[in-house]
Amino acid sequence: MKDVPDIFSRVRLLIGEEALERIGSKKVLLFGCGGVGSWCADSLVRSGIRHLTLVDGDRINETNVNRQLMATSRTIGLSKVDALRDHLLAINPAAEIETREALFSAETAASFGLDGYDYVIDCIDSLKDKITLLETASHGPATLFSSMGAALKIDPTRVRVAEFWEVHGDPLARALRKKMRQEGRKTGKQFLCVYSEELLENRGDAIDPALDESPIKKAVVNGTLAPVTATFGHTLASLVLQDIIR
Repeated sequence: MKDVPDIFSRVRLLIGEEALERIGSKKVLLFGCGGVGSWCADSLVRSGIRHLTLVDGDRINETNVNRQLMATSRTIGLSKVDALRDHLLAINPAAEIETREALFSAETAASFGLDGYDYVIDCIDSLKDKITLLETASHGPATLFSSMGAALKIDPTRVRVAEFWEVHGDPLARALRKKMRQEGRKTGKQFLCVYSEELLENRGDAIDPALDESPIKKAVVNGTLAPVTATFGHTLASLVLQDIIR
């Protein structure tokens, strides 16, 4: 790979020059740059991905610091995609990192040009918008990978991978499939999901969802731990890399 810094020497040692060249040529579109997506982006760029588009309409707040890679006391208030882009370019200044401070929805779907990418990664929280992305991307040419719910878990060794319709024990996957059946919506080609059957309960005082500054409003706010959300993100990145290497 021409003009690639030697930061990838250990990657090259493991997989060879040809595979590293393929990794560097692929275009990846990542939706959601929070506790899962931020770590996924980091792993991809550290492994040689050079063409990455980040999509997230949110800004960093203090509640993000416990689990989101680019969220620190110094980045509170900044756009998530911009802060993450700065972090990724500090890893590889030669990377081409595009950003969209926007939300994916049925109304905006066409503007993202999903067909122009090799891989689409779903780390969206909103149930309605997640269904739209899974339905749209699974009918397109890009390879799709998706994250199910990473909250209410403390054990990263229980993180698993399965095809969307074969995911068991995950409330988000169950809710997605139920709503899709009710609305008569169908996925296209099969795609793999990262999930965990572990499901704990919040033990601290409840957080009022109305106080959440995110543009994606949630019915309930659940607890999270970085070792689990990061493992979800790293696993998503590994699915992309393994697919390219094969």
